[in-house]
Amino acid sequence: MKPHIRAVLAALAASLAIPGAQATEGMRIGWQDLLPPGSSASATQKIASRPKPQNTDVALTTALDGEIVEISGYLLPADREGDLVYAFMLVPRRGACSHMRQPPPAQVVRVVPEKPYRLSMNYEPVTVSGRLGVGLEKTQLFILDGVAVIESGYRLSAARVFRTAMESGTSPSRTPWGFLKGAPGG
Repeated sequence: MKPHIRAVLAALAASLAIPGAQATEGMRIGWQDLLPPGSSASATQKIASRPKPQNTDVALTTALDGEIVEISGYLLPADREGDLVYAFMLVPRRGACSHMRQPPPAQVVRVVPEKPYRLSMNYEPVTVSGRLGVGLEKTQLFILDGVAVIESGYRLSAARVFRTAMESGTSPSRTPWGFLKGAPGG
């Protein structure tokens, strides 16, 4: 196909794209891809429900270290001013860290967006893409119950952030936290 025809077709395809949809880059991964070798999601959930022992080694996978990845999850602001978020924790489920036991570090990604992200609600579903880094990091969050220190096993810096659709059957109005500003349904 001739280059000018290819360019016209690309422009046409872009003009027909769904409003708000963005092109993403990187390998699409899921939360199970961040689990250390030999572990499963159900085992990780059982571990997360137990009290955390002190001074234990945390297992992370290094297979994706330095790779450009794309992953979806829920945004929990760590550094914000009003509705602008400068850094956040990406977690696999809504409510993680604030009114549920926090996920293990292998299931938490600290994200610093390439530009401040305009937040519409806590635990907003988003997709992020960028270069994945591996390493433990502690972040202090101000949550419903006060202050929490969240340990993440992964990070994305200068990440692109996109809003994603709500999960089917999930409605912001179904949360008991709707009376709070910034909570789903609030």
